[in-house]
Amino acid sequence: MPRLVTRRSVLAGVGVATLSGCVGGRRTDGAKDTSTTESTEEDGESTEENGKSTDRSDTSGTGPPSTDERLPLPMEPSSLRDNAVSGGPPKDGIPSIDDPTFISADEASSGLDPGDPVFGLATEHEAKAYPQSILVLHEICNDVVDDTPVSVTYCPLTGTAMGFKRGDTTFGVSGRLVNNNLIMYDRATETWWPQVLATAIPGPWNEEPPNHSLQEFRVIWTTWNRWSSTHPDTQVLSRETGHARNYDRDPYGSYTPREGYYSPGSSPMFSAFSEDDRLQPKTVVIGTRTTDGAAAFEKNTLRNAQLIEGSLGGTSVVATYEPDLDTGYVYRNPDDKPFEYRDGQIVDRTGDTYAPEALPLERTLAFDAMWFAWSGFYPDTTLYA
Repeated sequence: MPRLVTRRSVLAGVGVATLSGCVGGRRTDGAKDTSTTESTEEDGESTEENGKSTDRSDTSGTGPPSTDERLPLPMEPSSLRDNAVSGGPPKDGIPSIDDPTFISADEASSGLDPGDPVFGLATEHEAKAYPQSILVLHEICNDVVDDTPVSVTYCPLTGTAMGFKRGDTTFGVSGRLVNNNLIMYDRATETWWPQVLATAIPGPWNEEPPNHSLQEFRVIWTTWNRWSSTHPDTQVLSRETGHARNYDRDPYGSYTPREGYYSPGSSPMFSAFSEDDRLQPKTVVIGTRTTDGAAAFEKNTLRNAQLIEGSLGGTSVVATYEPDLDTGYVYRNPDDKPFEYRDGQIVDRTGDTYAPEALPLERTLAFDAMWFAWSGFYPDTTLYA
C-alpha cells in the first residue's frame, strides 16, 4: 500500500527530529551524526541544541538591502502568503549556519568526491565553495565575502542555489514553503522572502512589508572537481557548523546519479503551481528573470548547443555554455549582435573572442532550477529545450 511521505518524515529518517529541505562564478585572474537534544519553540524565538539555548530572534538593524525595481511575481503577494504551507519543521527548526568556518581545498578533498555538487562563489579576491551535502541540512549560510555580509541559500526541493546581500541582519528558515520553495525570513524585520522570487511577501510576523526585492548575486552550481580545478585556492565550508548533523547522507536521495527525490521524472513533495509537461518536473533549466519577463534554457540543450539565441520580454538574449564549470550565462542582446561558439570561446562578427562568462553585453542573473518550480513561479516563461 502506498504511504504518505512528508518532509518531516524524510528528515526524521536522517536521525535528527526537526531537520528539513558584484559576485560571480569565476575570477578574471585566470562527520557522523551524534546524539543531540533539540527542541524548538513554535514561534521560533529560541532553539535549544546540545543543551545550549540560542536566541535567533535578532531584530536589530534595518533589514537586507533591496533593488530599485521589484522582480515579477506569479500572483499578488497576499496570495503567495495564502499558498504557503508548512514544510514540517517550525521556524528555525532547520538551523541556518550563522558562524561558518572554512577549510582549504586540500583538507576538503578527503570528504568530497570529485562529482559531489558544490555551490561556488568567487570574487577578485577570494573563492569559496559551499558543499550541497552541508547546505541540504541547513539551507542558509550567513557569511561575509570581501567584507560584504551575504547569505548563500539552497532549497533542495526546487534545486535552487542563490546568493543575497543581507546587510546588517541574517536570514533564517521560516519553516514554510511556497511552490515547494524555501521561504526565508530576515531577522531584522521578520519579513518573508521566497527564495526564487527574492521578493517580500506578507507573513505572520510582518503583515505589511515594503514591496521590494533583494539584491542578488550569482552562485554557481557545479561539482567539486570542476570548482577546485578552476579555483585551487578556494576555501570550503567546513562541517564544523556548530550543529550535530550527518553530512554523509542526503535525506532526499542522490545527485550522482540523480536518484530519489532528485530523479527528473519524480513528483514534487508538495502541491506545485504548475504541471507544465514540456519537460519532466525535475529537469534542470537555467532560468533568468527580469522586470520584463522570464526565460529558461534546458541545461542539457545548452550543453549540446553551446550557444542559444532567444528572447526575454521582447528583448533578444543569448545564452552561452561554459564547459569548465558546466554552467551557463545569459546576456541581453538588444542589437542582435551575431556570435558563434568555437572551441570553448565565443566569437563575434569581427573575429574577436570572449570567454562564455565575459561577453561584451549586459549579463542577467541566471541560476539552475527544477522545471516544475521555474514554470510555476514564471508561467509565462519562454523555454528553449
